[in-house]
Amino acid sequence: MKKYIYLIIAIIVMGIVYINVNADEVVIPDSAIRVRVIANSNSLVDQDMKLRVMEYLQTYLSPLLVDVSSIEDARDIINDKLGEINDGVGEILRDNNYDMGYSVNFGDNYFPNKEYKGVKYKAGEYESLVVTLGTGGGDNWWCVLFPPLCLLDATDDDSSDIEYKLWVQELIEKYF
Repeated sequence: MKKYIYLIIAIIVMGIVYINVNADEVVIPDSAIRVRVIANSNSLVDQDMKLRVMEYLQTYLSPLLVDVSSIEDARDIINDKLGEINDGVGEILRDNNYDMGYSVNFGDNYFPNKEYKGVKYKAGEYESLVVTLGTGGGDNWWCVLFPPLCLLDATDDDSSDIEYKLWVQELIEKYF
């Protein structure tokens, strides 16, 4: 009888450990679209340009996607505006005398493992809008474009706010 009690306790403990180890790992569902800006390098100039492009994308895409309720609609909007997005990125680079070149790609792209605000995201192929500056050898910025988590996140100043994580969870549940 003692063996069964120890076995049950061992199973419960293993289950609790397994749940706690994997509790903060999130798999972004197929019905999400990411956005990513990859800097040419980690130099201050290249990282600054990455942030300028990121700000442009947030400002440009926010009014277009904030009220969109389906991935199909979000996909259509991004595809329809791809030329304008490309032109906008080019304008930012020209205005800042940045002549490293760039590419804008919307489709399936590989993302490495990532941790963002205490949540772990698995590596894999994700539908995404990716802007690569120069050779794309620097650190990158990324977020979930649809549902518009990073567009809403742009106004959040406190990255350690626990309520924010709960709000994100509620938003994810709303869309998925």
